[in-house]
Amino acid sequence: MNKAKITVQTTINAESKKVWDYYNNPNHIIHWNFADPSWHCPSAENNMQIGGTYKARMEAKDGSFGFDFEAVFTEITEGKQFTYEFGGRNATVQFHNLGEQTEVIITFDPDNENPVEIQKDGWQAILNNFKNYTENN
Repeated sequence: MNKAKITVQTTINAESKKVWDYYNNPNHIIHWNFADPSWHCPSAENNMQIGGTYKARMEAKDGSFGFDFEAVFTEITEGKQFTYEFGGRNATVQFHNLGEQTEVIITFDPDNENPVEIQKDGWQAILNNFKNYTENN
């Protein structure tokens, strides 16, 4: 049984060019890519081209757990959106230019192991970290 896709979104007080850069540049990704303050993202790589890979290491700060998130880009419209595949699932990230603001919408396939609300809350928390980082840097 296929579950419905999950969507998270936010509006960031920054122009779309900056938002795109902060979302995709590994030098910025390491500062916002975690759902909880007890976690961090010590490394990230992003080869943003069709067939290119995205990799991010996510770890508990106390060293008790960690994992590598890896994805392959399947579609890219520079500055506007991209889609990637990860573990048989897909996610699309859209950037809507609203002038001095940018709306970011992420739609992804849920996994079959965790409740949908937990998945949605985790992805939303990461997106909220991204918003805070982008607006304050």
